[in-house]
Amino acid sequence: MRSLPIVDNPQAAQSSATDPTGVTGNSVNRGTYAFISLGCPKNLVDSEQMLGILHQDGYRLVQDPEQSDFVVINTCGFIDSARKESMQAIDQMLDLKRSGKIRGVVVTGCLAERQHENLLQERPDIDGLVGVFGRDEISTLVGRIMDGLDEQRTIFRPAPVRALSDHMRLQVTPKHFAYLKISEGCDRLCTFCAIPRMRGKHASKPLDNVIAEAQRLVDSGVRELIIVAQDTTYYGMDIYGEPRLRELLEKLDAIDGLDWIRLMYFYPMYIDDALIRTMGAARRILPYIDMPLQHINNTMLRRMARRVTRESTVEMVAKLREGIPNLAMRTTMISGFPGETDEQADELEAFVSEIQFERLGVFTYSIEPDTPAAKLDGHLPERVKKERRNRLMAIQQLNAFAWCQKQIGKRLPVLIDKAFEGAERVWLGRSYADAPDVDACVYVTELPDQPVKSGDLIDCEIVSAKDYDLVGVAVGSNPAAQDS
Repeated sequence: MRSLPIVDNPQAAQSSATDPTGVTGNSVNRGTYAFISLGCPKNLVDSEQMLGILHQDGYRLVQDPEQSDFVVINTCGFIDSARKESMQAIDQMLDLKRSGKIRGVVVTGCLAERQHENLLQERPDIDGLVGVFGRDEISTLVGRIMDGLDEQRTIFRPAPVRALSDHMRLQVTPKHFAYLKISEGCDRLCTFCAIPRMRGKHASKPLDNVIAEAQRLVDSGVRELIIVAQDTTYYGMDIYGEPRLRELLEKLDAIDGLDWIRLMYFYPMYIDDALIRTMGAARRILPYIDMPLQHINNTMLRRMARRVTRESTVEMVAKLREGIPNLAMRTTMISGFPGETDEQADELEAFVSEIQFERLGVFTYSIEPDTPAAKLDGHLPERVKKERRNRLMAIQQLNAFAWCQKQIGKRLPVLIDKAFEGAERVWLGRSYADAPDVDACVYVTELPDQPVKSGDLIDCEIVSAKDYDLVGVAVGSNPAAQDS
């Protein structure tokens, strides 16, 4: 889960005229607010859209909630731990309200969508709820709070046929990278997942709209676009009657000024030879795929309703590795799914050991209310689920450490994110194998005659490894970046 506490971005907090994507601000100061964004990158895009709308309507973002008139909390409701984190943030802000330090608390996002008015019954001091698809009306509800009106405290809208536009975004990621959401919702109905209940059915953005948004982001200084959706490979099916991810990637790859395109949330279906060829031959698409597999045993896959098999998964991974040189694969697995036997857990461990994913995370299964998996038989004790997770992560640690050792002596392009506070002339960056927040990093030492700054894409000689991370020395700017 990605957690962005009180937004700490001087560019966003201090902007009073125009944000990175061209949103013109209102010169009238209608009030101040703080913002807490929880959950995944897709939720962060929603946060940026609400920030842009509030900015345009004259509300000023501040970093300290105690210096604000109201606080907006964009919540996550995906799994139990995420819901607890969201509730803790809500309770902390309600405490500030009760002490008279802020005037209002607005709760938005997936938890609001999932619980609706039940959340107001649990926390009656909440001033407003905005569902996932009511986000573009955030200013309407905030205006009522600022005017002392309380006749309507909720805004919930049905899921749209087409994904909502994100053209009002006020970017809060570092200037050099941004998330590009290409679709909303999901048609998969995996038995463990409540996302379709919160985010609705799959809805793609029209291809031209995605390209226009990408161009705006690149024009504002973005060098890396990270493609996100609930189901990336399904992109376009609802609009065009067939997946159109390959065509979208070809158009994105042609955008001048863009250096990296990173692909997240690949569902293991609709990956054909043409898509693999496009990715393997592209200039800007990184050899990196985030593809949650969840399990490898066929019985478990059927109980999860994943609509893939062990055989098709093994074949697909082999095709990807063959067609995309130096591919770094990220995946996630679920340990202790209802009915998982010792033998099935052993099979998953053997698969992880054999495939040697460069990046892998493991979730212990948690019961999600109103999902089919909650009604399955064979629920396992927490102790068993955690033991199986720990064994998987021990295997993955060996895989990850071995991959790091193989990088020593290589020269890799690294995108610099920020200065490392623990030492002078040392920076934190990411290689092609590292997505923000979820993967490892590269510690980069700059040379005296070659100063480095955030957003630089530079070649680094990898000299050592530090657990999951790499250590490198900057040796020059990256030629691919200069060609743009």
